[in-house]
Amino acid sequence: QVQLVESGGGLVQAGASLRLSCAASGRTFDNDYMVWFRQAPGKEREFVAAIRWNTGSTYYLDSVKGRFTISRDSAKNTVYLQLNSLKPEDTAIYYCTTNPYYYSRQAGSYPYWGQGTQVTVSS
Repeated sequence: QVQLVESGGGLVQAGASLRLSCAASGRTFDNDYMVWFRQAPGKEREFVAAIRWNTGSTYYLDSVKGRFTISRDSAKNTVYLQLNSLKPEDTAIYYCTTNPYYYSRQAGSYPYWGQGTQVTVSS
């Protein structure tokens, strides 16, 4: 059973930084795409960033390029999302997910989800 546990969210001021973590367990993830989504109140879940575990290839939402960085630590089976230069519009619950076959920007493509971690950015 795949388990994904997010942590690291918080309440910060605009311009601050946070590092989110997603601890993955239940099977090996060597070939997986590990993906971060976010969901703001009243909005659909939105793709943020993805990383291919074995190659390190990364993909980003245009509005976070240059501010957010996705990375992984194979020894810890953990994926990170470094959030820099945060803006109020980044406020959302951030979720991680995984797919061993392909990467998609559609939330419906992913069967497993963590509980999410809240990021709130004040102006």
